[in-house]
Amino acid sequence: MMGWSETVRTAVAALNARRMRSLLTMLGILIGIAAVMLTVGLGQGASAQITSQINSLGSNMIIVSPSQTTTSGGFRGGGGSASTLTTQDATMLADRTVAPDVVAVAPTSSTSGSLQSSSSTWTSTVVGTVPDWMSVRAREISSGRFFTTAEVNSSAAVAVIGTETASELFTTGSPVGQTISINGQSFTVIGVLASAGSSLTSNEDDTVVVPSTTFAARLSTSSNANSVSSIYLQGKDADSLSAAYQEVKTALLASHQVTSDNADFSVSTQASLVETATSITGIMTLLLGGVAAISLLVGGIGVMNIMLVSVSERVREIGLRKALGATPGVIRRQFLVEAGILGMLGGIVGIVLGLVGAAILTPILSMTVAISVPATLIALAVSLGIGITAGVYPASRAAKLAPIDALRSE
Repeated sequence: MMGWSETVRTAVAALNARRMRSLLTMLGILIGIAAVMLTVGLGQGASAQITSQINSLGSNMIIVSPSQTTTSGGFRGGGGSASTLTTQDATMLADRTVAPDVVAVAPTSSTSGSLQSSSSTWTSTVVGTVPDWMSVRAREISSGRFFTTAEVNSSAAVAVIGTETASELFTTGSPVGQTISINGQSFTVIGVLASAGSSLTSNEDDTVVVPSTTFAARLSTSSNANSVSSIYLQGKDADSLSAAYQEVKTALLASHQVTSDNADFSVSTQASLVETATSITGIMTLLLGGVAAISLLVGGIGVMNIMLVSVSERVREIGLRKALGATPGVIRRQFLVEAGILGMLGGIVGIVLGLVGAAILTPILSMTVAISVPATLIALAVSLGIGITAGVYPASRAAKLAPIDALRSE
């Protein structure tokens, strides 16, 4: 009786004799495996990038934003269209008796600013805030310093700029100590922020940060000097973030004398933003992966088709082997091994193609295409399973051939 080694050797010889047909048969499987790997990898890479951008906003952070407003004519504005948040809200939330799990509060206002130095001009986002902004947003200074509470109280004309803003305004020398103009107002640069990359909404390295009081007096376009566009808060730690969220929401509902149904503000946590983004990218990955998996089904049909053709072409060979004593089980195993080899080779080549594609797409998309080892092993197992499953019917058909009928076949 033919052993497994002889079965494999015979299967390889049979596939090699029909080399071009075997390669074309594997094509469907390898394209399917590579497509699934890349779509899942792109989804995981996008999820990781979005999570990284959200985390770059700050540490254990809670964001309070204005909700939509309704005009006297009954028309609703978009979220944040008019600020209902004030510096008084920020002062209240900074009170440890009101929100004991909040350790830092940074009210912020922002506008677009036309910048000018002695040698260049630039347009950037100008943010008015307080010293706690550094802690809440997890930012660091690369040179110089950040402004102090005393400078906020005195409405000092000082500014801290991002690395990209600094490179655009100052081509030589240190920006610290230099004077810039923001919307026609003169400010002294006292520090440069360390690079933080891009967040979901803006380029964190292209920004100008000034004291909130200075912003309100010199740069604000709001009619209410106490209004702020958002309030960033830092929870004590990750475990107390949920408690801090409840404290902030409850305090603001009471202060604004509104209910959750008609609240004029919205509160979100870093964790909720990550969860929402991960959920969205997960659904997209699943859909794209499902579409790519269809090509695996097509590849399986191709394997079944080629094995049926192989059975038809090798009827006399099957009859001769049966006449010489080969059992139906041996014949069935022979064709299943051939189908399995096609699936396995298609899977291996598909994995290589997926890895090469990931290496090529990563620099092109400026995003890591994550290829995980478990996903790769599962892809290999799936390709082998598809090959064997697709070979079951042709193998069974070959095993049922009667020797005398097979030998009579032309």
